[in-house]
Amino acid sequence: MRFEIMRLDDVDGTAVDSTVVDAASVNRIVQQAASIGQRIYIRPADSAVR
Repeated sequence: MRFEIMRLDDVDGTAVDSTVVDAASVNRIVQQAASIGQRIYIRPADSAVR
């Protein structure tokens, strides 16, 4: 399964950028974001998103 991870703006919460990763990479990205206090949003990726 693939997930879209969006990095959110600290001020207004809008998506700044996004990437699609496999399930095995999600934990690593969450850990990195948590270590620097970065806000992210994770959702299942549409099959059309690459």
